Amino acid sequence: MKAVRFVDSHGEARVGALEDTRVRDAGPAGPRGFVPTPKAWAALGQASGPEYDLGDIRLLHPVVPEKILAIGVNYRSHADESELDVPEVPVVFAIWTSALIGPDDDIVVPLEETRPDFEGEVAVVLGERVYRATDEEARRAIGGITAFHDVTGRRAQLETPLRQFTLGKSFDTFAPLGPSIASPDSLDVERIGLRTTVGGEVMQEAWTSDFVFGLTDLIVYLSKGLTLEAGDVIATGTPGGVGDSRRPPRYLEEGDVVEVWVEGVGTLRNRVRRERS
Repeated sequence: MKAVRFVDSHGEARVGALEDTRVRDAGPAGPRGFVPTPKAWAALGQASGPEYDLGDIRLLHPVVPEKILAIGVNYRSHADESELDVPEVPVVFAIWTSALIGPDDDIVVPLEETRPDFEGEVAVVLGERVYRATDEEARRAIGGITAFHDVTGRRAQLETPLRQFTLGKSFDTFAPLGPSIASPDSLDVERIGLRTTVGGEVMQEAWTSDFVFGLTDLIVYLSKGLTLEAGDVIATGTPGGVGDSRRPPRYLEEGDVVEVWVEGVGTLRNRVRRERS
């Protein structure tokens, strides 16, 4: 089962069940969008509203999280290309939720950013509140899986001595999310496929079985001292193939279309444009 948030013909945000190219209306979205609790999945399965063709509606990012928790260097291939040691504990940073956009929205590169880069990722959406989760509680807290594009301004990330992450990954429009949230019951969450293409060229391809830290490991680690709420998003890291590590580098350019495909979720597609002065 897959959940989406969309705008209907009256301009109202709705939640729907996605089946192939059809969306069945499941009611008003509410301020948080689709928060993948067991109760929300059960209600989605009982949706009986009107159906829409995907081409006739506009998809929004499916959930409005309180927190986006992002993980760095969680694939060995990315550690290798970045010339970094494989971390002994998760590398954690935050992305501001004001950066969120949905499918087919434009990524707008700020005037000052000279090295805009792509990072396709699998994201977990929490389905229940957890604090100091056990392994079993962490597995149960996986409410859904979605696609995330951790667009990164390498200039902003790397120009400071300590390589701050938050600003260059939180520029407006730098956090595309969607197009749907897939039920974890429909996936092997230990082996989810991921592929990133830029301008039709495959740049990244990996499986979550290549993770340094698995999904439950991340939830257990993050919940030590930090309450994770239902609807929070964990962006689990990007594999090797990012533009900054290529020779020559391949940065995002005006008119590029970036597609992040996550198995069972679909393809998150966004066009790139530069900010106008």
